[in-house]
Amino acid sequence: MNKVALVEKLSEVMGSTKVEAERALDCIFDSIVSTLKKGEEVSIAGFGKFVSKAKPARMARNPKTGEQVKVAASNAPKFTAAKALKEALN
Repeated sequence: MNKVALVEKLSEVMGSTKVEAERALDCIFDSIVSTLKKGEEVSIAGFGKFVSKAKPARMARNPKTGEQVKVAASNAPKFTAAKALKEALN
């Protein structure tokens, strides 16, 4: 399922236009991203939890040349599925 399919399903359930459904979906995604940028977590009951995980700078090796390169520190999103979601899939 992609964003277009999500928008279609959301507009069907809401009984609204696809434009309104896309705005609602974009608002949800933007809220999740902005909350993660602040370093806070987003927890959706029965679905899961999104957190921003800090990755420290490190040295890596280019496998082709064997040369050491520095990898900058970064933040990465992490998702942990809720128990209810895991049980629904099994």
